[in-house]
Amino acid sequence: MELVTLKTRLFISILFIVLVSVCANTLQTYIVQLNPQGVTSSSFASKPSWHLSFLEQTMSSEEDASSRLLYSYHSAMEGFAAQLSESELESLKMLPDVIAIRPDHRLQIHTTYSYKFLGLGLSASREGAWYKSAFGRGTIIGVLDTGVWPESPSFNDRGMPAVPKKWRGICQEGQNFNSSNCNRKLIGARFFTKGHRVATYTPDGGREYVSPRDSHGHGTHTSSTAGGATVPMASIFGTAAGVARGMAPGAHIAVYKVCWLNGCYSSDILAAMDVAIRDGVDILSLSLGGFPIPLYDDSIAIGSFRAVEHGISVVCAAGNNGPIQSSVANEAPWITTIGASTLDRRFPGIVQMGNGKYLYGESLYPGNHLKRAGKELELVYVTSENSGSEYCFKGSLPRAKVRGKIVVCDRGINGRAEKGEVVKEAGGAAMILANTVINQEENSVDVHVLPATLIGFKESVHLKAYINSTRRPTARIAFGGTVIGKSRAPAVAQFSARGPSYSNPSILKPDVIAPGVNIIAAWPQNLGPTGLPEDSRRVNFTVMSGTSMACPHGSGIAALIRSAHPKWSPAAIKSAVMTTAEVVDHAGKPIMDGDKPAGVFAIGAGHVNPERAIDPGLIYDIRPEDYVTHLCTLGYTKSEILTITHRNVSCREVLKMNRGFSLNYPSISVIFKHGTRSKMIKRRVTNVGSPNSIYKVEVMAPKEVKVRVKPQRLIFTHINQSLSYKVWFISRKRTEKGKMSFAQGQLTWVNSNNSFNRVKSPFSVTWK
Repeated sequence: MELVTLKTRLFISILFIVLVSVCANTLQTYIVQLNPQGVTSSSFASKPSWHLSFLEQTMSSEEDASSRLLYSYHSAMEGFAAQLSESELESLKMLPDVIAIRPDHRLQIHTTYSYKFLGLGLSASREGAWYKSAFGRGTIIGVLDTGVWPESPSFNDRGMPAVPKKWRGICQEGQNFNSSNCNRKLIGARFFTKGHRVATYTPDGGREYVSPRDSHGHGTHTSSTAGGATVPMASIFGTAAGVARGMAPGAHIAVYKVCWLNGCYSSDILAAMDVAIRDGVDILSLSLGGFPIPLYDDSIAIGSFRAVEHGISVVCAAGNNGPIQSSVANEAPWITTIGASTLDRRFPGIVQMGNGKYLYGESLYPGNHLKRAGKELELVYVTSENSGSEYCFKGSLPRAKVRGKIVVCDRGINGRAEKGEVVKEAGGAAMILANTVINQEENSVDVHVLPATLIGFKESVHLKAYINSTRRPTARIAFGGTVIGKSRAPAVAQFSARGPSYSNPSILKPDVIAPGVNIIAAWPQNLGPTGLPEDSRRVNFTVMSGTSMACPHGSGIAALIRSAHPKWSPAAIKSAVMTTAEVVDHAGKPIMDGDKPAGVFAIGAGHVNPERAIDPGLIYDIRPEDYVTHLCTLGYTKSEILTITHRNVSCREVLKMNRGFSLNYPSISVIFKHGTRSKMIKRRVTNVGSPNSIYKVEVMAPKEVKVRVKPQRLIFTHINQSLSYKVWFISRKRTEKGKMSFAQGQLTWVNSNNSFNRVKSPFSVTWK
């Protein structure tokens, strides 16, 4: 018995040693950041050879170090991405000039009429934003996403000007993609796959193009939303018909494919940002991200800081983790962070139950093309199979129970359109997709593969009550086409991520909201409108929802402002978008978030208004070095600031030279910690409107706070003149230990000479 035990222990010990050895030698991708003023760099003829030397010092001499090097970064960051074992990682940490090492992170994409909804193109005069910006001509929008379908009519270059002389990008050839796929609209295309390739072991079944060509649709959709050409008679099987246009239809587009079947890896994203900076883009649009993380661990934040230093505006999706508090991603103050809102366009798919009562639903299923649409059928909600049948998982629906019936599927877990395919495969005739308590009344529609409609949570409660009250429930679905202007909008999308910022609550995030629900834009010809492999239908356009769709609206508007004001900084462009944003809907009532008025942590400064943003009157400008000072005020360490900004600073010296510093942000976040009763905030505005202008301040303050502004008038005598003001926030309530509370208000500078220029700054007040 003792011999068996001894053998067992020996076996376990050997197995443990083998496992430890295997783990130590398993390769993982890391992003290695170097000091840009590194003392060891002068010994090398080029940056790539300097980067390679770090691997040569840590790897065994038998192996070729270049085989492990994935990317060498120069513009978005100084450093490289490489595959390392655990022991090599430890050795690398000890080398001089290595300032940070981060494991490669996997991020996700934040998944026709919207330009009219935003007021673009409604004015026949030459006073509109499109005319003032020449439709975004001359501006280059760089889109980091899943690639592009270049044959889409949205990328036709008819009427486009020549490629800007400053452009240094390429049209990278690859699978089913060659240089002739680019033109004067789609001026560049690249793909970045090294990080994805070494991190994923799942075969893609041939569904991926190893080229800039889009095999998912997301990138084609976002690119065309930002800067797609004018396409007349666009529709989805006749529904939502109209003229399709991007926000900046005259802008050029450059596509950087960084997202693949299994996600978007930060090493690939950083490589794309690195190249895009050198290529000469003016705007970077990133409809991707994850959960909020500290800035010094955030490759997008680090790369975008360098982009902003080069005068490039970076616009990112806020994320789809709403309505959870502090879920907003891409929260760096130099990034424009976009949340999602609704449009006033609806696609009715009304359910008439057998008891004669109606339930409102929505669908983009082309019901007018289907003979059985509207036919009364038996209704079934399968809940007793213990296999996820209520969610309509693949293989969960018994054919005998659902054949020829309308099947009710709860929303969640698997995709909305995927549920319809499951119902269809099981023999179901139609589907009612029922929101659960999580989704409430949020109404993202789909071009379903069978007759189907989506109903809100309240309607789903009534539907299930009816099913449970009768032995043979029945229903019919009536499809109502497209209805515009009959519903209140904009409103906050349920899924849109919320503030306050997790890593930096001193900055109010998101910055603004933009249309992100049921957005119709370009789509690849290799995919059906649902994106499902089983969907054999083909369209040029389809519908998608997410802050992914809101982000390119912001990018396109930034391109318009850039074209109208080519010398403005990224901060000035962001300021114009924020200070002109709307806090009321088209009916003049407060923008709603569910059943209550939206707060600043849901809408930021408000809903984008490009017609006003093109002529903001005043702007809040910020220099890159101001962000460094801001990081010092937040208590970031010297090494963390070096990691984020590539600037080696002494915060003690910086703060000594900038006593009482406030980042000149267009919105204001005030935090009263225990024992604090008052705060003073400084701001500086620059006149970009009329030379002789007088602005008076208006304040809407919550009852818990007294707000004083000095001076109360700003008198400008010339353009580009800057004037400062101070705001005192005095708390009228005491902070309660262990309890956090919030309040909000608004500070507006109103031009005395005209009613157009109202420069609004929202503020949040937090008692901690």
